[in-house]
Amino acid sequence: MEIHKVKGSDYYLVSPLINEWWGGRNMADKLLKLFFDHFTNTSFVAEKDGNLIGFLIGFLSQSHPNEAYIHFVGVSPDHRKCSLGKHLYNQFFKVAQQNGRNIVRCITSPVNKGSIAFHTKMGFAIEEGDKKVDDIWVNKDYDGPDQDRVLFVKYLTEQE
Repeated sequence: MEIHKVKGSDYYLVSPLINEWWGGRNMADKLLKLFFDHFTNTSFVAEKDGNLIGFLIGFLSQSHPNEAYIHFVGVSPDHRKCSLGKHLYNQFFKVAQQNGRNIVRCITSPVNKGSIAFHTKMGFAIEEGDKKVDDIWVNKDYDGPDQDRVLFVKYLTEQE
């Protein structure tokens, strides 16, 4: 397996796979090409035998100088449960720390139980929201009407 920084052309490999990897959920419109053009130093693609098997799109916050943000992560269904997500996150944590960031934030949908479990296993805390769904804090209408989200935060330590 090889992990490398994204380049603009990687968008055309990732985009057609997103909805498939999310079990048919319409997610492709949440990941625009601009992320592959403007966040190349903090975003990564994983390949195995020349095939895309995962990606992470993240960036350094311009508004909060000690924070970084993971916008979108995907792992091929055939490569889940083999630590690929963990490797991608650790690569991002390393770059965040190299740039003086010690807080990483991200969000997910409350229906994405796999994502919630993954993030808590990776050491992210769920931030308090304005309501609970299945005993999980949620921020109502965070991404627009009926677009509730679970917000995560992780404080990086020297080991990460």
